Parts: sequence; C-alpha cells; structure tokens
Amino acid sequence: MALDHLIDTNVVTIVGKIVGEKEFSHEIYGEGFYIYNMKIPRLSKSVDVLPITVSERLLVGLNLKEGDTVKAEGQLRSYNKFINGNNRLVLTVFARDITPFENEEVKNPNTIFLEGYICKNPVYRETPFGREITDLLVAVNRLYNKSDYIPAIAWGRNAKFSSNLSVGDKIRIWGRIQSRQYQKKYSDGNVENKTAYEVSISKMEKEEENNNENEKKHTTS
Repeated sequence: MALDHLIDTNVVTIVGKIVGEKEFSHEIYGEGFYIYNMKIPRLSKSVDVLPITVSERLLVGLNLKEGDTVKAEGQLRSYNKFINGNNRLVLTVFARDITPFENEEVKNPNTIFLEGYICKNPVYRETPFGREITDLLVAVNRLYNKSDYIPAIAWGRNAKFSSNLSVGDKIRIWGRIQSRQYQKKYSDGNVENKTAYEVSISKMEKEEENNNENEKKHTTS
C-alpha cells in the first residue's frame, strides 16, 4: 500500500478555541509533544472538547493561549495507556499542522474521514426513545505497520446498515469527532465522571468484492 494512501485513510480538520493550558505529553527522539484541549461548536449549539497532540516543532513562532481560535489538520490516533491497573484505549487528534484562524464563521468546523476495517462485531441497540444506534470499532492502518482503533457510532439508517457488517469488512466513513460525558460506577459505590471520544457517522460506504471488481455500497444519515 502506498505511503501517501495511508495518510489519506485518516484525515481530520477541526477549528475551535484553545481551552486551558498546554500539558507535556511525551518525547520521541528529542522531539517534545504537547496536549491542548480544543472547544469546537456543534450545530446544536453544544460543544465538543477534544485533545490535540502537537509537536513542539509546529509551535515555533506560535504563542497559543486560552481563547485563541486555531485550525488543526491531522489524524485521529489511538494508543493504549496503563491507568489504575488497566489498559485503556486513549484517543487524540495528532496535528500535522496547526495555525491561527481568523474567520468568525466556519460552515463545518469538525470533519473526519476514515478508511479501515471492522475489527469487532457491531453492537446494535435502541434508546428508550426508539432511536437506533450501532457501535463500531474501526481499525485504520498507519505508517510503520501500526494501526489506530477508532470507536464510531452510526445512527438511524446507518445503524441498520452497519449492524449487518462483519469483522474484516472494509468501510469508509465520514462524520465528526465528538466528546461524550458519562459516569462509571465502581463496586465500592464510588462514581467517576469520565469522557469518551468517538466518531459520529454522517455517511458511510462499504467496499465489496464482486466478480473480482470492487463495488461500493453506501448510505447517508
């Protein structure tokens, strides 16, 4: 698979405001990386707050501070982190570029495209109000023989469509990255407020083999 294609299978563009101060994340071969939180508006007037990982080399000449509006382009990446004795899947937007953004209005400030493979059986469910939802886990190949494992949620017709997918199916999805607050209850009675990140799917497409030719089946929400 071409290297350029691997970059094109995971594409994120977000525009929002910096929240809080940057935090040091890690260092690789002398290159430091920092985490910013970015607040991104939804059409519903609520907001998503997403973690952005930025190389110190992209920050040269930038003095980003709380309240600044920036545009970040990159990939949604996952890694396992050992937290409280358990492995936890952690998601972050890995910035390939980050720049100050002057425009006040952005038609779509939160977009993501992924091309990958179903790596866990889809889970279909209905809310108490009858809304259909399917939970997916998508493996997206990355450079250097690595993969990112991205949770995604399909709604409505997409939920019905994706509930019939199987492990190994190749799909393409378009949507936005959302943050979701929830409470985890422990056996000792303690309750912890946590944040989950996932892709909310607006359009999806399955690639199928038929007579040795690729066919695409797609649906939109």
